[in-house]
Amino acid sequence: MLLMATTLTAPTSLVSELQSRGVPDVRVDPTSRATYSSDASLYRVQPTAVVFPRHLDEVLATLDVCRERGIPFTSRGAGTSLAGNSIGAGVVIDFSRHLNRVLDFNAETRTAVVEPGAVHATLQKVALTHGLRFGPDPSTHTRCTVGGMIGNNACGSRALAYGRTADNVTHLDVVTGSGTRLYLGADGTPSSPETDALRSLVGAELGTIRTELGRFGRQVSGYSLEHLLPERGFDLRRALVGSEGTLAVVLEAGVRLVADAPHKTMVVLGFDTIGDAGDAVTSVLPFRPTACEGLDSRIVEVVRSRKGPQAVPELPGGAAWLFVEISGDDAVDVVDRAGRLSAIEQARHARIITDPREALALWRIREDGGGLAGRSPTGAPAHAGWEDAAVPPERLGDYLREFDDLLLTHQLTGFPFGHFGDGCVHIRLDFPLGNDGTTVFRAFLTDAAKLVARYGGSLSGEHGDGRARSELLPYMYSPAAISLFGKVKGILDPDNILNPGILVNPEPLDANVRVAEAGPLRSKLGFGYLHDDGDFSQAVHRCTGVGLCRASHADNSSVMCPSYLATREEKDSTRGRARVLQEMINGSVTGGTTGGKPNWRAPEVHDALDLCLSCKGCASDCPTGIDMAAYKAEVLHQSHKGRIRPASHYSLGWLPRWAKLAAFAPRLVNALVRLPGVRQLGLRLAGVDQRRSIPAFAPQTFHSWFTARASASAGTSAKDRPQVLLWADSFTNNFSPDVGQSAVRVLEAAGYEVLIPDAPVCCGLTWISTGQLDAARKILRSSVTVLGESVDRGIPIVGLEPSCTGVLRSDAVELLGHATAGRVAEATHTLAEFLAKAPGYTPPSLVGTSIVAQPHCHHHAVMGWSPDAALLEGAGATLQKLGGCCGLAGNFGVERGHYDISVAVAEQQLLPAVRGATDAAVVLADGYSCRTQLEDLSERRGIHLAQLLDPERPEG
Repeated sequence: MLLMATTLTAPTSLVSELQSRGVPDVRVDPTSRATYSSDASLYRVQPTAVVFPRHLDEVLATLDVCRERGIPFTSRGAGTSLAGNSIGAGVVIDFSRHLNRVLDFNAETRTAVVEPGAVHATLQKVALTHGLRFGPDPSTHTRCTVGGMIGNNACGSRALAYGRTADNVTHLDVVTGSGTRLYLGADGTPSSPETDALRSLVGAELGTIRTELGRFGRQVSGYSLEHLLPERGFDLRRALVGSEGTLAVVLEAGVRLVADAPHKTMVVLGFDTIGDAGDAVTSVLPFRPTACEGLDSRIVEVVRSRKGPQAVPELPGGAAWLFVEISGDDAVDVVDRAGRLSAIEQARHARIITDPREALALWRIREDGGGLAGRSPTGAPAHAGWEDAAVPPERLGDYLREFDDLLLTHQLTGFPFGHFGDGCVHIRLDFPLGNDGTTVFRAFLTDAAKLVARYGGSLSGEHGDGRARSELLPYMYSPAAISLFGKVKGILDPDNILNPGILVNPEPLDANVRVAEAGPLRSKLGFGYLHDDGDFSQAVHRCTGVGLCRASHADNSSVMCPSYLATREEKDSTRGRARVLQEMINGSVTGGTTGGKPNWRAPEVHDALDLCLSCKGCASDCPTGIDMAAYKAEVLHQSHKGRIRPASHYSLGWLPRWAKLAAFAPRLVNALVRLPGVRQLGLRLAGVDQRRSIPAFAPQTFHSWFTARASASAGTSAKDRPQVLLWADSFTNNFSPDVGQSAVRVLEAAGYEVLIPDAPVCCGLTWISTGQLDAARKILRSSVTVLGESVDRGIPIVGLEPSCTGVLRSDAVELLGHATAGRVAEATHTLAEFLAKAPGYTPPSLVGTSIVAQPHCHHHAVMGWSPDAALLEGAGATLQKLGGCCGLAGNFGVERGHYDISVAVAEQQLLPAVRGATDAAVVLADGYSCRTQLEDLSERRGIHLAQLLDPERPEG
């Protein structure tokens, strides 16, 4: 057995040794160690070092050093492993950063060759252009790697038609733990001391292998040694798939591709209970479905509450459903099978989905299941650990009923869903890790293992055993089988270097449980964390590690995580930042604790948060609902309380205050900042990048214009009209009064009498984003009081600046927590939201108008941009909606040190789109920061929706 103490010694000499062997990118800094301390599981283990290989020689050299020094070696792809399969105490080697290419693609032979870090979606994108696909499709397909899929023998929703990863691997180039490199292809397994020893071992253990392994399709737990049977050709290639990196390291993989069926139809079957849905699976399978997924009403309600009713297309009646995909080459046959399936007697209700957009929305609910189920039906945090058990499909209904009884016995709740056609059930459970430690966790997993074994099932149906279930394998397998697994490990990895503690000689399932090691943090916080029981620790642990923040979203549906997409550094993902904050709370990696409290000022924490744009994309796009913008503001608040702050906190953070002063003599201020040398000095003192422009203050504020206009038209306004309060924020009031003027004309054209507050009202956004939460609270308290007076009179509010409107809709309630803030939040609307409800309003015709729209990140995340899209398309416009962030993000892109990343983020979508737009196209950008970024980095100017709808807008 490996002495784990050796893994934590002399990291500096380890770095030197690896670099001397030609491995340049080795990191032992606390930020990297914290970032890679966990994956998508409950577990945390700090690595000694993280290696980012650029070439296979670096992988081999790293393994050599680890073998010589007795240091564990853990392979990692996207880190989406749910059982703790991709974390380790020694060297964690990240294949996803550089070794991520599709090396070869052959449409004729329907094969491809990939590096282990190649993302599934990258391969799929190449294949789909030829009408092909890589069959296995896990819900994490937008970010999981093929190497990780090989490690876990991943399956996904369409394994019914296309099989598991093991069924789709044509060759593997691997190196064993003993250092032997093997090329395993269709021609068989080459002879070597290790493979010869394996042949002898299999020959002596035929009875155990034939009776205990490979009994049904989703038997993933343990080693898949059935592939080594003589009748299966001693196929070590397939046997290594699902070995969780404990036997060999994958250097390259060949994969089989399948034809993507040209005709697809979705059938949704409704049932009274989830058990009834399980019973019906055997009646569904004869219809040859491509996929058969189960879920119940609890997870659907989560989607409706999080994303609105429109996010869930019409479902047939019932409290549980099977989502079934019927596909094929013959359209008539597909329609016929779908029709007959919808009529099976087991289903109480049925609906055939013919609209691809509806089908996509329903499949997205299923894909996001792991994150959406991060809160149990009781609202408590729900965790992985027993998240993918499988039983033979014919026994699924009875298993689900007994499983429900087991949950009641242990007083646990969760949302069951999964690959019901294969008998695989996913669930996250609200283990009381913060109260009873891991006592309930261990007791439940033990009983659950006994239950699934009694049904002839598998502890894992696709995620692997990892740290969560390896200890439980004796409930599923005989002592002979357990001994056999150990002998195989001893042959291929004799020094126990590869991912030790997994499968063979497992670590206790309740060791290193991340959430249990982090206590609550409730005192003296800036925000209320109302949905997390006032606990910052619970809020940060919302991140379950599903890794959606690492995905590149081709459908422009997501904002997060713009800085990760720019740097491809794990620490710059939402997940990476959450991991560092979690480590800060338990005080282990990030500088320890100070007086028993988290070290908010730890350099590692600020390093991880530095490139967070505070875009709030994660708050809406991550299915767990994590809000890194709020957490960053909290860290800045705690770090700088009572201390001198960075210069930008005073210049940019107090911008509304400076704008108010500048309003007394805007022309003079504008002239001063243009004097030679003054601009450069001012930017330097303000902590602003020299490449940024200084925006000009408007000669007349919006409030001044409105007051003068009201005086001039006194006595002529229609007092019988319904009233609306137009809230012009500091940016609109001082920099873009023309936006406010247009909004007045639009609202009046819609039949309203427009009012404004007696004096400018600030939301405190710039104080929030720089972590000056005490000041923000004071400002907001006053502002909410003013706005609340109108709300109490039944007057709705329309906001123009998306980020400021978002503060009233979300942050104000978190900072103030009182009823008035809630009433103001409910009464505050975006312009499009308000106009959508305005009786009789008809926008001006936009037929023939081409629009490139950059929704502000906070607009997308807090309010949602659907009303804007509906209004524009309803008016006849041709709409190109962009995803992602503009890159300026308030003060972020202006601050010194952020310019290059800001530009890189803009280059993700905004700048290519405007460069490709025609001269006549309208660039729509409601956010002041979005319009500023556009003007700074291009020749185009953006306009606000109010200006586009302005009845006085000149043609063209």
